[in-house]
Amino acid sequence: MTLNYIWIGFFFVSLVVGLARFAGYVMHAHLDMLPGLVFTAADRDVFVAMVESTFEMAKTSVTIAITLIGVMALWLGIMRVGEKGGAVAVMTRLVRPFFRRIFPDLPDGHPAFGSMMMNISANMLGLDNAATPLGIKAMEELQSVNPDKDAASNPQIMFIALNTSGLTLIPVSIMAVRAAMGAANPADIFLPILLTTFFSTMAALVFVSAAQRINLFQPVIVAYVGGLSLAIGALLWAMSNMAAGRITALSTFGGNFILFLFIAAFLFLAWRKKVNVYEQFIEGSKEGFHVAVRIIPYLVAMLVAVGVFRASGALDMLVSGVGSVLGWFGFGSDFVGALPTAFMKPLSGSGARGMMIEAFNHYGVDSFAGRLAATFQGSTETTFYTIAVYYGAVNVRNTRYTVVAGLFSELAAIIAGIFIARIFFGG
Repeated sequence: MTLNYIWIGFFFVSLVVGLARFAGYVMHAHLDMLPGLVFTAADRDVFVAMVESTFEMAKTSVTIAITLIGVMALWLGIMRVGEKGGAVAVMTRLVRPFFRRIFPDLPDGHPAFGSMMMNISANMLGLDNAATPLGIKAMEELQSVNPDKDAASNPQIMFIALNTSGLTLIPVSIMAVRAAMGAANPADIFLPILLTTFFSTMAALVFVSAAQRINLFQPVIVAYVGGLSLAIGALLWAMSNMAAGRITALSTFGGNFILFLFIAAFLFLAWRKKVNVYEQFIEGSKEGFHVAVRIIPYLVAMLVAVGVFRASGALDMLVSGVGSVLGWFGFGSDFVGALPTAFMKPLSGSGARGMMIEAFNHYGVDSFAGRLAATFQGSTETTFYTIAVYYGAVNVRNTRYTVVAGLFSELAAIIAGIFIARIFFGG
């Protein structure tokens, strides 16, 4: 029900804000009232912008779905080959001890373990196009053991919470944008993003584990989380001693090489088992079209609501209000310029990217606000988009506390990002 209220709230809040802006324009321009305030043609045409955004977002939703058809056909085909060749089973055994404890409701040895591992690996490498179809595949497998097909299961909530927390090792796209906009050191946000996304992921894990009464102090969980922490620490140390250009080149090569290595390994293992690789790939690919079409209504619903909320000016008011409140409590205002990126990120990835670039243009790509905006952009995933796509793919309507878990990790990323950016960049 949470998503239902949030979705309705987007429209009603947008209506109230739009009416207030239009009424202010009328009183200021025609009735000589509100002399201390400034209203423009944008306030007069606010409902034009809101309605236009509904058409634009509906179009964008279909465009995304069409783009997903090919990508999903590819990766669902690859996953089918991996399943038949035994590669997914190998990956399942690697994560089985850890996943068995944070997904206690999932049967031991379930194929969803492999799909979830592939999805999380793709996200960590910054390979979004590969992560989405793998995530949908995992959701379908989790849905097969969901006792209530209309409501999100505990494993589905845990998976999406970890997914939206966005653990990313190498933010290649953000470094590329910073380089294109003339940053002195495009990779200087690498360490802040890595640390921030680690905290957001830990926040998601702790929140959902508390809700599902999972004991995180089990030796196996401590060992896996501790090992990941040490690995990230070692990567931080290695990257801190590299030149910016080398980091970008190495991360670009490494991410794509590992991904292609997965594909080659899947094909080889299937061939060795005498599987008809081509036929299995075709069979798996056929699912891609049906899944992509099935998520269109969910995408339209969520993206249209987000577009209206943004076009009404409600997001800008929210950002300025939060900045003012935090200023009163002595938190300073150096981070306010980056808040639009943080607040847009749960709603729209492209919107957040636009906000980040806007911060670069307004404050400077190497300013504190610009670097913090880049940190926010790289530290989490788009909560509402992910929920719409993943739950839409399996026709789950009751998302239970998934939204709250996702937003909790987003909040953790904002708080951690501000403190970490201040340590690295001052402010």
